[in-house]
Amino acid sequence: MQINQHAMLSVAPMMDWTDRFCRGFHRVLSRRALLYTEMVTAPAIIHGPRDRLLRRDGAEQPVALQIGGSDPEELARATALAAPFGYDEINLNVGCPSDRVQSGCFGAVLMKTPDLVARCVAAMIAESPVEVTVKCRIGVDDQDPEQVLPDFLSRMRDAGVSRVTIHARMAWLEGLSPKDNREIPPLNYPLVHRMKAAFPDMHLSINGGIQPGMEAEQLTHMDGVMIGRAAYHQPWDSLGAADTLWGDAPPFTDPTGAALAMRPLIEAWLHDGARIHNISRHMLGLFHARPGARLWRRTLSEGASKAHTPEQGLALYDAALDQVREASEAA
Repeated sequence: MQINQHAMLSVAPMMDWTDRFCRGFHRVLSRRALLYTEMVTAPAIIHGPRDRLLRRDGAEQPVALQIGGSDPEELARATALAAPFGYDEINLNVGCPSDRVQSGCFGAVLMKTPDLVARCVAAMIAESPVEVTVKCRIGVDDQDPEQVLPDFLSRMRDAGVSRVTIHARMAWLEGLSPKDNREIPPLNYPLVHRMKAAFPDMHLSINGGIQPGMEAEQLTHMDGVMIGRAAYHQPWDSLGAADTLWGDAPPFTDPTGAALAMRPLIEAWLHDGARIHNISRHMLGLFHARPGARLWRRTLSEGASKAHTPEQGLALYDAALDQVREASEAA
């Protein structure tokens, strides 16, 4: 199966963040970066409100669906049910350290059972019309990542997986919160870089602690870079010039251009039933460290709860953008 070339740069799946409004915003910033959904569990896809959970806009492409689960039959069924929604990739979560994921016996805890993961991805591949990939950690708890990670990658390759994204931290499942697990375990970039040298036939991406400006250096070692929280909190700095990695001109020269391009999309979403808060919460960092950034955040944050109609939502957005322009002109 052909590897998705957009995976040279991707935006991580992030619970409660990378919904369709966030992805639509990120797609405006970059035409090329691969976007991921929030994780959706296999049982939710099978038994839940599938149309709502898997809904996406056609303009989001390329976009990948991340699924959580640990039962090969369930994952195969969920993969088959997701196929009509037209995602470009199906990704298995083997990296999330949250308590609710562990209680379902999937996510990072699956690093302890690589044979089960291999059966899961093989079952998914059998049902998927698109590439099946994996996102993992370098290990969990008292595992030795120097031994665990190469063994895990070898098993994934044997199961038919060609592409893996590696979060370059251990997950400490006992004693750390999910937030702490994203920050406290030390990053081990050299180990992940060695995995690329050891598995030249696989497309390996690195994730964890990637800040704006780090992408080019990481790409001298890896096939791809996945940005997480930086893409959310500093979207322009992370994605505004991302398309240059492919030799393309960026869509906009400044974040104001991106904000203006978002307006018709926001209007359509509001008339489709969304509230401005559903959208604007993902855009608060657009003007990070630029004139008017604080006014932008404050106007959108404080006014969103009072904007009940599409007209009010658009008026709030326009007011916030006007304040940024005035601050920029005064700077």
